Amino acid sequence: MGASSRVAVIGASGQLGSDLVRVLAQRYEVVGFTHAGLEVSDPTSVEAALGGQPWFAIVNTAAFHKVELCEAEPERSFQVNALGALHTAKAAQKSGARYVYISTDYVFDGAKGAPYLESDPPSPLNVYGASKVAGEHLSRLASERWLVLRIASVFGRAGASGKGGNFIETILQKARAGQPLRVVNDQLMSPSYTLDVARLLLDLLEKDAQGVVHATNAGVCSWFELAQEALQRCGLEAAIEPIPSSSLASPVRRPAFSALESERLSRWGLQMRPWQEALEAYLREKGHLA
Repeated sequence: MGASSRVAVIGASGQLGSDLVRVLAQRYEVVGFTHAGLEVSDPTSVEAALGGQPWFAIVNTAAFHKVELCEAEPERSFQVNALGALHTAKAAQKSGARYVYISTDYVFDGAKGAPYLESDPPSPLNVYGASKVAGEHLSRLASERWLVLRIASVFGRAGASGKGGNFIETILQKARAGQPLRVVNDQLMSPSYTLDVARLLLDLLEKDAQGVVHATNAGVCSWFELAQEALQRCGLEAAIEPIPSSSLASPVRRPAFSALESERLSRWGLQMRPWQEALEAYLREKGHLA
């Protein structure tokens, strides 16, 4: 593989980043960058890691995504999620590469009451969402060949921040330990299995897709329904109590209905499978199912 087949994955040890590294390696020479090797908010670090060499694509999964921390530290949120997008998109433009920015359902306020399409205008409720909207805009400004993938409620083999944990693992662990389960039932979303997102991006790169693409698995559920489905598929009998999000007393406003749907994937002959099928595949991959 030559220089033009090299793909940089920023945030390579994360849930999505680690799956991108293994999936994109089927067709490209992948160079993974962890936070230790590339700080997206620092243009000098970005230039040192990515500059002076040709890339086929630069995929930026780096994010400051803990919503409570983003609210408390808006400067850091915008430095990573917005300026980080600008610096890495500029590096892509300079090397003639495609630029891929990973965004979120939190760019929407949830007032629509139906799944959001790519053509719906963003209207974030919190600092995290606002910083990701800014990142989307800056990606578009700095790079001519840009692709924004919006994902949500992520679950994947590596777990969050490479620690092996995510919502589903937490639910299964608590159920097996006989601990009480209380899960929010009034926030609706579309989950994203990172392996499916990685495979979709591989196809989108091959088709030279550009623009905003919603890349969640198909369908809508609440966190309670996702937990219920995971327990059921694993054959775990555990009492699970649905609770309103207001009982969590979070200082951060979250969209009540941030499910995503794609009106664009069909133009490339692509689609994402239902979240229930993705969950089943994930549970098998993690060894929870025989």
